[in-house]
Amino acid sequence: MLIKKPEDIKSSEITDKKDYLNRRLFLRGAVLVTTATLSGGLYRLLNPPPVEVPKGTKLETVPALADEARLKTGFAVNEKLTPLEDITNYNNFYEFSTNKASVAPRAKNFVTRPWSVVVDGLVNKPGTFDLEELLRFPLEERVYRLRCVEAWSMVIPWIGFPLSLLLNKVEPTSEARYVAFQTLLDPQRMPNQNSSVLDWPYVEGLRMDEAMHPLTILATGLYGETLPPQDGAPIRLVVPWKYGFKSIKSVVKISLVANEPPTTWSTAAPDEYGFYSNVNPNVAHRRWSQARERRIGEFGMRDTMIFNGYGDQVASLYSGIDLRKYF
Repeated sequence: MLIKKPEDIKSSEITDKKDYLNRRLFLRGAVLVTTATLSGGLYRLLNPPPVEVPKGTKLETVPALADEARLKTGFAVNEKLTPLEDITNYNNFYEFSTNKASVAPRAKNFVTRPWSVVVDGLVNKPGTFDLEELLRFPLEERVYRLRCVEAWSMVIPWIGFPLSLLLNKVEPTSEARYVAFQTLLDPQRMPNQNSSVLDWPYVEGLRMDEAMHPLTILATGLYGETLPPQDGAPIRLVVPWKYGFKSIKSVVKISLVANEPPTTWSTAAPDEYGFYSNVNPNVAHRRWSQARERRIGEFGMRDTMIFNGYGDQVASLYSGIDLRKYF
């Protein structure tokens, strides 16, 4: 079993204390902002720069603002966590750069407040949710693998809440069978959107049962911190049994629809990227094998696990489906 309840696993079993930076940054601080103009100090607190941590350096603990802002432990994977400096300096985020090492410096000044997410489509109660309202959902810390299609992976302690909580709030109608997501479109703030490398804005989609699965979360932080810009600030999707590009970043719109929505990569290269994009070592990418992967920060390769190791939780979603055809 790859998912354990908090009472079954100790933090020392997940990673060494020197690697796990046990930090608690308030994730709801923006609720206290009552004016449109932020002071320079408060702005820097709410929009931290990309993390640059020399190896061996311990960061100071940042206490939570109040008891209700402290995190609840959710699911956990019994694997060593990827170091924070790797998570925040090796990123796929084409809106800023196609070079993984260039995303963090180019996203450094990305402004994430104010921010809101529109939820519409086949729902009874469509609405626009300010980030501060989303941060009032019950937050949990969940250690998930992130497996990318280029055969590299990370293990990340995400902070967020189940997507189902938000979808239930808008009351989907019986016709809603899929959920479509959209990233911010703003070439001034995301300068690589001025290029033609992809069709903008970035869009993604899930089947309704995938979106409602308890493993699917909207993340607002990682490693006890607010989500850095290069990792999809201020709010992103995390679907741990799918390849990383399905976990769309900087979400501004969620629409419930009847038919399978278009997705950026399956539109750009349909013979290489399918709608489902479940991690599957038995289905090779057109240009490389997916049977092996490299964990960032480690040497050597390891076997890729079907559904990224979450088969016990999600395999039933695809009962009777040919995963080679519907890849």
